[in-house]
Amino acid sequence: MGLLDGKVAVVTGGGTGIGRAVSLGLAAAGARVVVNDYGVSVDGSQPSSEPANQVVSEIISKGGKALASPESVATMAGGRGVVEMALRELGGLDIVVCCAGILRERMIFNMTEEEWDAVVAVHLKGHFTVMRPATAHMREKKAGSIVTFTSTAGLEGSPGQPNYSAAKEGIVGLMRSTALAMAKYGVRCNAISPTADTRMTQRLPSERRGMATATPPEAIAPVVTFLASDRAAHITGQVIGVRGTEVTIFSHPAPLRTATRTEEWTAEALAESWDRTLGQDRLRRLDAMGIPWPPAAKESRA
Repeated sequence: MGLLDGKVAVVTGGGTGIGRAVSLGLAAAGARVVVNDYGVSVDGSQPSSEPANQVVSEIISKGGKALASPESVATMAGGRGVVEMALRELGGLDIVVCCAGILRERMIFNMTEEEWDAVVAVHLKGHFTVMRPATAHMREKKAGSIVTFTSTAGLEGSPGQPNYSAAKEGIVGLMRSTALAMAKYGVRCNAISPTADTRMTQRLPSERRGMATATPPEAIAPVVTFLASDRAAHITGQVIGVRGTEVTIFSHPAPLRTATRTEEWTAEALAESWDRTLGQDRLRRLDAMGIPWPPAAKESRA
C-alpha cells in the first residue's frame, strides 16, 4: 500500500527537474498523475511535448498511470485545461503541485516589461490558473492538498532576479491566503523552498551553485509526497525548506520591535530615535554576498 493509493495528482512543470522527480515520486506512492509541462527551455522558449511524454512513459513502464498535458499554465485556459484533464480522464483531483517556472534574469534597472511579465505569468499567475479551478473542486469535495513552490530568491531576495523574486514571494502570499480560505473545507496549502540541482540553479555563479548542485531534485519528492498524503492532513500554511537531508520550517513574519510615543511622530523624531528603538532586521544575503552596508560615507569635496 502506498501513501497515495487511489489519489489523483496534477504536477505543473512535471517534465524536468524538481517537477519530474515529484511526478515520479507521487506515482511511486500510488497516485495517478497528470504530468503538465509546456516543455520550454529555461527562458520559456521552444515549447515541446517531449518532457511530459517521457515522464509519463517512465511512470507507465513502472506500472503506474499517468497522462501528459502540454498546456501552458501562464493562461487561464491552460490552467483550467490541466485540472479538467484530471477530472475527466482520471476521475478526480486530490493533489496539486505547482513546479512550473522560467527565468529571465536582469538587474532591476535593465529589466524589460516583457522579461518581467513572462516570469510573473509562469510562476505566480501559473499557480493561480491551476489553483483557481482546483480549489473550486476541492471545496465541494472538502478534501485536498496543494503544494506550491517558492524560493530563497523570494524569501531573501536575489539581486539579478527581481521578476523571479517578486513572483516567488507572491506565491507565499497566495499560499497563505489559500490556506486561510480553504481551512474550513479541510483543504490545506503549503509552500516548499527547495535547494536542488536543476536547469535553473546550473545558471547560478559558481560560488552560489555549489550547494545547490550537491542536492539532487529527488530529495524534494518525499517531502511533497508526505504533504500530499492524508498523514499531513493537519499541516497547512507552512513554508518548508528542503535541502538534501535537511527539512526546515520557516517562521511567519511577526513584529520584531515597536516604538511608541505620546504624540504623533514627526520625521525628525523618527530620525532621532529609529536606530535606538527600531533598528533593522538585517538582510542576511548582504553578508552572504559580501556587500557592505551601510555604504561607506562619501568624502566631501571642498
